[in-house]
Amino acid sequence: MPVFLSVQTENLPYSLTQETALKFARSLFQHQFKDIERLLTIFQNGEIESRYFAMPLEWFESAHSLEEKNELYIENATQFGVRAIEKCLLRSGHLQSAISPEEIDAIFFISSSGFSTPSIEARIMNKLPFSNHTKRIPIWGLGCAGGASGFSRAYEYCLAYPKSNALVLSVELCSLTFQHDDKSKSNLVGTSLFADGVGCALICGDESDLIKHSKLGAIPAIFDTMSTLMPNSEDVMGWNVKNNGLYVVFSRDIPSIITKWLKPNVDQLLEKHQLDEKMIDHFIVHPGGKKVLDAYVGAIGINEEKLSISKEVLKHHGNMSSATIFYCLERFMDKVCEKGQMGLIGALGPGFSSELLLVRWV
Repeated sequence: MPVFLSVQTENLPYSLTQETALKFARSLFQHQFKDIERLLTIFQNGEIESRYFAMPLEWFESAHSLEEKNELYIENATQFGVRAIEKCLLRSGHLQSAISPEEIDAIFFISSSGFSTPSIEARIMNKLPFSNHTKRIPIWGLGCAGGASGFSRAYEYCLAYPKSNALVLSVELCSLTFQHDDKSKSNLVGTSLFADGVGCALICGDESDLIKHSKLGAIPAIFDTMSTLMPNSEDVMGWNVKNNGLYVVFSRDIPSIITKWLKPNVDQLLEKHQLDEKMIDHFIVHPGGKKVLDAYVGAIGINEEKLSISKEVLKHHGNMSSATIFYCLERFMDKVCEKGQMGLIGALGPGFSSELLLVRWV
């Protein structure tokens, strides 16, 4: 079974409290909505205290062209992607010794918040000593589900090539898509929720020579995955692409959709292995927002305590789209998990879709 050997996240340089974000939103949206104070309660009720961004608050006080925003995306994605990879391959808490980029066979680059051709991993390979023959697999457009999907695709690669080593890198700079002139409720909700984040995971095949580098007593091994698409659900979540860039699509029905739709998917994957939710020790789920986490509890019937790490990530980082699942998994890698324990990794995204992975600590 392919294993997670190391996971590393990287915070962007500008931290913003939720109270400061609320004041900014009030000044921007107050003339658009008569009931602005009622709407602003989403900032206080979302259980987010702080978030990280690529640019300071002053940058968001004026409009910016798509060209300017995308140039910042390329610059920051490359810079912080390099940092995350370097730290992932040097992660002292997870690894006994450093791993060279030359030993990486494939890079899966995940993002939905900017555009680059050549893609970002090619730019990163020019700054770090990767082999010229490292395979590049950029994946765009999966939104919040992208990180988990990247894990699944790297798992499949390492199943096919059991001696191989793959990096999954997610860079999401959601704030750079902010539309200053968009006074819609979707943009107001997005302003209360989304943030920037970077995550990197090293996944190795079960015959990889790198497994001996592990410093952990037990590491999570992936033993099955499941991708699911809800037909004709394009309008639930995603982007509208307009002249000024990306405009967020965010349906108010997402929590109720999760409550009705998620459990059959989870049950199908668990039953395949004669498991049920009571046998899962660790739920490593993407915290899309407070209502999304509440929907997980209602849909799967799990104890809220098992979502404590997802809640902690939401509290201190907000929703960083595909990068968020790395922040959750990193915390599980840092805690002592016992051999034989089971975990479920899950994330939901545009499509509307879900990505689930079953892991066992070995």
